[in-house]
Amino acid sequence: MSNPEAAHRRFVVLISGRGSNMQQIITQAQTGDWPAAFVRVISNESDAPGIDWAKAQGLPTAVLPHRDFASRDAFDARLAEMIEQEAPNYVLLAGFMRILTPAFVSRFKNKLVNIHPSLLPDFTGLHTHKRALEAGVARHGCTVHMVTDQLDHGPIIAQAALAVLEDDTPASLEKRVLQAEHVLYPQVVQWLAQGLVQVNESGQVNVTGVSSRQLWIES
Repeated sequence: MSNPEAAHRRFVVLISGRGSNMQQIITQAQTGDWPAAFVRVISNESDAPGIDWAKAQGLPTAVLPHRDFASRDAFDARLAEMIEQEAPNYVLLAGFMRILTPAFVSRFKNKLVNIHPSLLPDFTGLHTHKRALEAGVARHGCTVHMVTDQLDHGPIIAQAALAVLEDDTPASLEKRVLQAEHVLYPQVVQWLAQGLVQVNESGQVNVTGVSSRQLWIES
């Protein structure tokens, strides 16, 4: 799966830590024989465990420490250059803990994909599980969406929801939502690899042949 082929859609993956979503995506792509080529895994943290995992899979990797750059713009410009060298169809953010500049997002319009641990548009930003419990919601979950220059507001590709339990804590809810992420994100990447996802001029997402983009996760 790591060798690019003409018929395969090319993916660059950005991580900052262990990259558990990346691991799920690549493992499922390999076992499912998706038409996907993971052409590089890039981390902004030199000690990211996900880089070691990717190397063990024989995948090309790179580390670009953001602290080596004087500004966010300078880091994003260099990162964009590295990504463009790989000519990807999509750039997957898989626990990449950097807010991208508008210039970067514009450069990769409709190619940047992210997963967020809430049912957007609810609970954008950080501490989503704690805020969900404080709000008393009955359902929580995760969202895979296209990235725009408005944080966590890009077009939604798919969501996975689960019931909030009476004894849930932020930690237990985070653990269950992460399990849902490991189901949802690989499913979306499979759709992307198969060329099923389109974004129209109004910024709305359509997935060909998919009747529902809402998954329910049994707790």
